[in-house]
Amino acid sequence: MDGIELEILWSNLIGIVSEQAKALQRIAFSPIVREAGDLASGLFDARGRMVAQANTGTPGHINSLAAAGKSLADLFHNQLVPGDIIITNDPWMSAGHFFDITVLSPIFWDDRLIGFIGSTIHHTDIGGYGIGAGARDIHEEGLWIPPLKFYEAGKPNAVLHDIIRRNVRTPDHVFGDLSAQVSSGRAGGERLIALCKRAGLRDIEELSEEIISRSEAATRRAIRALPAGTWHGESRFDVPGGDVIELKAAVTVDNEAGDVVIDFAGSSGASPLGINVVMNYTHAYSTFAVRSCLNPEQPNNYGSLAPIKVKAPEGSIVNAAYPSPLNARHVVGMFVPMPILKALHQVIPDRVLAEGSGAVWTVQIQGKKPSGEAFTSSMFNYSGGMGARAQKPGPSATCYPTGVAAVPVEILEAAMPIVFDKRQLRRGSGGEGRSRGGDGQVIGFHMRTDQPWLLNAVPSRLDRGPDGLDGAAPGAAGRFTVNGKSMSEPRKMTMQPGDVVLLETPGGGGYGLA
Repeated sequence: MDGIELEILWSNLIGIVSEQAKALQRIAFSPIVREAGDLASGLFDARGRMVAQANTGTPGHINSLAAAGKSLADLFHNQLVPGDIIITNDPWMSAGHFFDITVLSPIFWDDRLIGFIGSTIHHTDIGGYGIGAGARDIHEEGLWIPPLKFYEAGKPNAVLHDIIRRNVRTPDHVFGDLSAQVSSGRAGGERLIALCKRAGLRDIEELSEEIISRSEAATRRAIRALPAGTWHGESRFDVPGGDVIELKAAVTVDNEAGDVVIDFAGSSGASPLGINVVMNYTHAYSTFAVRSCLNPEQPNNYGSLAPIKVKAPEGSIVNAAYPSPLNARHVVGMFVPMPILKALHQVIPDRVLAEGSGAVWTVQIQGKKPSGEAFTSSMFNYSGGMGARAQKPGPSATCYPTGVAAVPVEILEAAMPIVFDKRQLRRGSGGEGRSRGGDGQVIGFHMRTDQPWLLNAVPSRLDRGPDGLDGAAPGAAGRFTVNGKSMSEPRKMTMQPGDVVLLETPGGGGYGLA
């Protein structure tokens, strides 16, 4: 295919899927999607291979969506008709916990399947325990939606709609977000058909093959430019309740095949808390870590992800087995890049960064307003400092590796009876070094209620701050207090009117000796 023509068509594909993602974000009900951007959108060919992703979203969602799209396309092969829409929140098939619902919209043109538009977003509510880590197995965590047709030939699946509505606390919000996924998928499909008509294409098979094969070849060339060998990295961090998790990664570069193999053998075993991670999510953040150092300028799609292989012992904390609880899987999953970056530091030190705060600190609140009306907040989150880079300091209060934004305090205060007493940078919390680690932040709040309320807070790194690189100092550990008393509780806490919550997120590690 002519290079200029390919570039024009590629730009059109990126425009289609990015417009679809922006439409989804604008019309979503959940603040975590609308304000924080906790979503992913992708365009797939008729074989379910992700061709293009939107220029917004989180790596955990995007790369998990890539796997989910292929699995769903294979599962429903030759079973789809115009107007069908597929749905699932199966953690092992999609993004690792029930809150993330994947919707895949087949695109039919003249009764021919030419591709799919898919999205995964974090939903406000899925019933069950909530976002915390306190459930004892996956069945306590909420509604499990197996791969099913959410719409059949253009009509809602009435039984499935009713099951979802009866199993969540805020059905209007949940269906508002599902409708946003459905409508944005339809819009993306219409744009793709319009592109095919303009370009004189019968489908996108030749185009997708060209994009995917070029992306894979470029990634393999970048891998072959590295020295062959195996390098090791490890990361230790504490989680709610005080347990210490260890992630070990062996990164092997195979020049002959042009592959990178990441093996998490030796990492911690499964946890009784809901912080276990499925392989899809581990793979998503592993591929992100490698590609961000290797060839970040290349498209992220089925081809560029194919040369990166990920292994982990079944039943370990990064390859969870049924029925492990998973709802707070980000607490461990967002640390997956850390040992990989430490291993790559031995090969390409100028392209990696020091350890950062890791997982965002997620908070969910339930209670009653002074009027007696019940409320359940959407999950909101706060980040610490990023690790320093070889020649630059780490950004402060920045979500890495997830990339989501914090929901503005004004939005939260308008949606529920919460008052933020402070939100400011935690000056000096970044690790010293030639390049200084990013600072964390301080967030204080209380509730306007005269009744007890429930708090799900999931902090990490309360005992041990992020490591520095090349002799630099670590970042400061975090602090979580209620009325001045230090807390580390993985389960829902019953709070009293007037209780004051203070979160101090960790700083990032420094890089190099000053």
